[in-house]
Order: sequence, then structure tokens, then C-alpha cells
Amino acid sequence: MLAQRTLKTLTRAVGVGLHSGERVELTLRPAPPDTGIVFRRIDLPQPVDIPVNAQSVTDTRLASTISRGDVKVRTIEHLMSACAGLGLDNLYIDITAEEVPILDGSASSFVYLLQSAGIEPQKAPKKFLRVLKPVEVSEGEGEQIKWALLTPHHGFTLSFEIEFHHPAVDATGQRVEFDMGSGRYSRDIARARTFAFSRDVETMRANGLALGGGLDNAIVMDDTKVLNADGLRYAEEFAKHKILDAIGDLYCIGHPMLAAYSAFRSGHALNNQLLRALLAQADAWELVSFEHARQAPAGFAELARAW
Repeated sequence: MLAQRTLKTLTRAVGVGLHSGERVELTLRPAPPDTGIVFRRIDLPQPVDIPVNAQSVTDTRLASTISRGDVKVRTIEHLMSACAGLGLDNLYIDITAEEVPILDGSASSFVYLLQSAGIEPQKAPKKFLRVLKPVEVSEGEGEQIKWALLTPHHGFTLSFEIEFHHPAVDATGQRVEFDMGSGRYSRDIARARTFAFSRDVETMRANGLALGGGLDNAIVMDDTKVLNADGLRYAEEFAKHKILDAIGDLYCIGHPMLAAYSAFRSGHALNNQLLRALLAQADAWELVSFEHARQAPAGFAELARAW
């Protein structure tokens, strides 16, 4: 059968939160089958577990935040993207603050951490959420429209188009397609960094955001150019980061998807609305497993390649 996966051993990371600027420690630990991805706030007098699912996402302003009561974990999307890219089903994530560390602004550091701990198959079938009919959400009209769409597909593909009207962005590829069955997540998507405009940074900081951001963990642009001395990592890094985010946002549904995702100018909020719209239609999805790996979509049975 195509089995669920967890880590072979634990691994740790230390960094700062992108928005909070606070120091935070992560411990990533193996978890039993059917656990899912569970964040555990261990800095509190009584530790609180927050399982990741579409309903636990309670704030989508500039990041995806999950909550349980008054307890939160912010900016989970890059780590969730890495888990999806490596096919990890079950994981405990102990965290000592309210926000996941930003590290280098991409998912690549998380990929390295997870792969260094090793990935282990478990004695339980991997459960996929298969989309059975199209589901779409949109926002705005005319030139302001944004939308995201899921359609049936035997595999998981993503297509994303951005539109920022900025010289540095316009000079790059603004539409990217990616097939998760290709085995190239680590190489082609994971290293794409989050980005921001310098004119917005002071406003964000005045509102208690981006306090941990800088040129070492984000692409920063002024009115005409990229300010990072090393430039871009990919020719389409801006659009690829939106794909990276979407992979993490969609994995918050609790299972790997069998679907084709396409989006125009979508973000964390619309991605979560898409998941909720899908789950609200009982005839739009089903959970499936594969008794034989050969029945699964091409590339899904193999462990993700390293760089």
C-alpha cells in the first residue's frame, strides 16, 4: 500500500518570527499514524495542542494563523508547504512562541531540517482528499478580481498567476505551473522567498508586523528594483513563492490533495475560503487510499528527492 509518513527522529530549529521579531525554538517530532500535523505551544503554563485543519485557520492577514481558543500559532504556511512537498502526514511541532520562525523566508530550511531527520513510512494507508467536481471562490470585480479554483485531477498540479505592476516583478515570469508528482519541489519551489515593498515595511512595522523581516529573509523592493545584493533565486521567484504559499495553505485541509489548483492573484484568505467551500459540499470530495503504489498518481509513491 501507499503508506503514511512521519519523521525517523526529532530535529530542531531556532529563529525569529517574521512579524513578531521574537526568538522562537521549534522541535519537530515523529507522530503516530492518523495524527496529522499538530502544533504544540510549549511556552504556556499548560501546553496547548492545535491540530492543523481548514477550520483551525482563523487569521489570514499576511500569513496563515491557526488557533485553539485564545492560543495561536502564526505564519505556518512555509513549514506546511515543506511538509506537503516531502509527503509528511504526521508530525508534532513543539513551538516556544506564537510565530513559526521565518528562517530564510522560504521553505528550503524546513525541507533541510525534515530531510535531515529522515522520513519513515508507517503501517497505515496514506489518505488523499480527492476533488470530485469544480469548486471556485472569487473576490472583487473587473480589474480587482481575484479567484482560486479546484478541479478533479489524478495528481496534484498548481497554476498561479500574479499581477503586481512593479518593474522588478514585471521583468520576471508572472505565471507558474507546477506538478507535485514531478519530485522537483525541493529544487524548483522550496527556495522561493517571501517578498515585500520597502514603502510598505514602515507601515507594517507601525502596525506591529514585519518586525523580524529583512534582506536576509525576504526579497525587498523599492519603487524600481530588487534591493537584495544577490538578486533572485529563480527567474519566476515571485510567482513561485505564491505557489509555495498555496501548497502550504491547501495542506491545511489535513490531507494531500488529488486536484488541479489554479489561481489568479489569490492569497492566504482566498485559499482558506476555497478549502472551506470544498468541505461544505459533501459531493465535491472523498477520501481515498491506494492499496498498491502503482495505482497512485505518477511520482506520489516515491520519497521526495533531496536537492
